[in-house]
Amino acid sequence: MQDDMSTIQDVARHAAVSVSTVSNVLNGRTDQMKPETLERVKAAMDALQYRPSTLARQLKTGQTPLVGLLVPSMANPMYGYIAREIEACAQERYGHRVLIGNTYRDARKEASFFDDLYAHGVRRVIVISSLADESHLERAAERGMTVVSYDRRATPGEQSKVDHVTADNEAAARLATRRLVEAGHTRLAFATVAGVTVSRSDKIRGFLAVASEAGGATQARVLDGGPANEYGDSVIVDVGRALGVELAADPARPTGIVAVNDLFALGLMAGLRDGGLRVPDDVSVIGMDGHFLSAISWPALTTVQLPVTEMAGEMVRRVMRQEGDAPSASGQRVFADVTLVERASVAPPPTQAAGTSGGHA
Repeated sequence: MQDDMSTIQDVARHAAVSVSTVSNVLNGRTDQMKPETLERVKAAMDALQYRPSTLARQLKTGQTPLVGLLVPSMANPMYGYIAREIEACAQERYGHRVLIGNTYRDARKEASFFDDLYAHGVRRVIVISSLADESHLERAAERGMTVVSYDRRATPGEQSKVDHVTADNEAAARLATRRLVEAGHTRLAFATVAGVTVSRSDKIRGFLAVASEAGGATQARVLDGGPANEYGDSVIVDVGRALGVELAADPARPTGIVAVNDLFALGLMAGLRDGGLRVPDDVSVIGMDGHFLSAISWPALTTVQLPVTEMAGEMVRRVMRQEGDAPSASGQRVFADVTLVERASVAPPPTQAAGTSGGHA
């Protein structure tokens, strides 16, 4: 066994491959490589205890083996879930670590993070944002950074240097709303926080479309829980809870509610309980995300499951594309594979008139 002074040439000889093959492994260029070749190189690195110098790699390429990941707030466990999947894929498939920053859906903060990442040799960045204006992402791409935007579609008719990966948010909302309609609800609402993002707009569109298709006596409205301050994703449970308390006191409240995401739904259910109502006896609630917390809430939350692992893998694959390669022809990938996970938070609407069904212990 050799010490940590082993060289890339030593690894190549040990694995019976060329130096360029080892270099490709070190730089994440393994998509076209035979699995057995990749394993042989990795085994040689382990046997020789070869550890490439990060500083040397940066001096040679101007880049560090890091992927930047900008999220609205790690206080939202859904982003922790996505970050874990992205990190696992980036490390296992490409040998890159992930550097995370919280941006609070602020374009200036996002742009500032891009400057910092660029200065530290990071050229690959995934952004979870869905802000309507992506001009700062385009500027980063023009500087030579590879940028993937999650949770929004590409802007139709625009040539973009930014890749986009998202779930079909409109389909997710349609699925949730249809479940409430099938349960017999005619007083429907979509509950969200203040602030317009592309993904929220898509969800509202899906909700309103199904409510319209239901016709008849179906009423549908969008409930804005108010501003969640600059740390919106950190306090989204509190905003949902406040809205739940407010709804409990409203005689004309909806009986079936689709929440913008699971965390908001959990807060909403807590607020309804605070106001003396029961879920789903008095009000049915459905979330969107499929986060593990939705399975252990009380009652367990019906939710729309997003294909998080598959989306994370696609984001990493796109952000690791070779330098100089343009985004794929469409510039986006929309995952339509969303599924309804049925739990205990949905039931037929109460038969008694609104306003007389509250007050439960």
